[in-house]
Amino acid sequence: MWACVGAFRPQRLAERVERTWSAAGDSVACLSARSGFDLLLSAFDLPVGSEVLVSAVTIPDMVAILRKHGLVPVPVDLDPATLAPRLDLLDKLVTSRSRALLVAHLFGGRQDLAPLVGLCRRRGMLLIEDCAQSFRGLGDTGTPAADASLFSFGPIKTATAFGGGLVRVRDPEVLSRMRRLQCDWPLQTRRAFARRVIRCGALVALQHPLFYGLVAMVADRLGHPLDAMVAGAARSCPNGSSPYRQPSAPMLAVLHRRLARFDGRRLARRAARGEQAVAALAAAVDVPGRHQNDRTWWLFAVAVESPADLVGRLRALGFDASPATSALAAVPAPIGWPEADPVVARDMLSRVVCIPVYPELPEPAFRRLLAMTVTAAIGG
Repeated sequence: MWACVGAFRPQRLAERVERTWSAAGDSVACLSARSGFDLLLSAFDLPVGSEVLVSAVTIPDMVAILRKHGLVPVPVDLDPATLAPRLDLLDKLVTSRSRALLVAHLFGGRQDLAPLVGLCRRRGMLLIEDCAQSFRGLGDTGTPAADASLFSFGPIKTATAFGGGLVRVRDPEVLSRMRRLQCDWPLQTRRAFARRVIRCGALVALQHPLFYGLVAMVADRLGHPLDAMVAGAARSCPNGSSPYRQPSAPMLAVLHRRLARFDGRRLARRAARGEQAVAALAAAVDVPGRHQNDRTWWLFAVAVESPADLVGRLRALGFDASPATSALAAVPAPIGWPEADPVVARDMLSRVVCIPVYPELPEPAFRRLLAMTVTAAIGG
């Protein structure tokens, strides 16, 4: 809130953020990762009708942006253990119209992009990675071989600045075009950022188990699903607001502060707590992404046969559990392309529940959370 009063000169602040994050000068600060993705596609200027292969699970807005640019998103089904696009399918789905591959790193882990880099180079395709869920601290600017790496600092992201995005771009000409294009966008207002800070304060209050359980009960009785309420409050660009804005000085000031003071110890504790949960649940519960690399467990997801039952049981105990489908979706295959149908990804998402494996959760509550998850998974 102080930044809403005291931060000025957004251009200078943007340069400061970009240099703090990447001294190479190869990045651009944006309102959100989605804003950066739109700028990136505008700068690439791919022919209308070009195909972009996409990780079969991502946020729907990324698919919408591809379609806005006249591009055809083609899902590549995932390996649930690594959450990586299946190479055997990827090779079959590439056509003469394929121009790019968009890979989403999910739930706080990182996939090994080396095989994908080789395939993209052989086929003359761009490789774009979405690192919105997998930021690992200052110095993490993505995979060097990727043509572009997208990062988000939205309301529930690691090192949140209540919004903001950073995009690292390999091609200096593309980066220059992105900067010129963004200069034509209007500036986010201070009032808009202040409203976002207040809204995020309500999300913080929801983390208290007693308050969360009460709000969840009232929301259900009023017919307003809590998942939709939380997802709406957590969006970097809430319904009715445009992502096509330059970031305001207050947002950039907060983002710089979060980068410069990043708490690597908290991230290490979160990763350790996630590994502890995997070890405790592995024998009884399916954990998507359990074989990912560099796991930091931004979200901890389990796949169960009755997700609604697990969500209900955990919420009754005051835990903020939610189905992953409140934010993620399986990308539909283009019409007439049945081999691109993401069957595995859709099945996984239909069974996924995100549970609060946070480092701040007291040990007794953590044990209750794991015990209830196992009980629900085995039908007890």
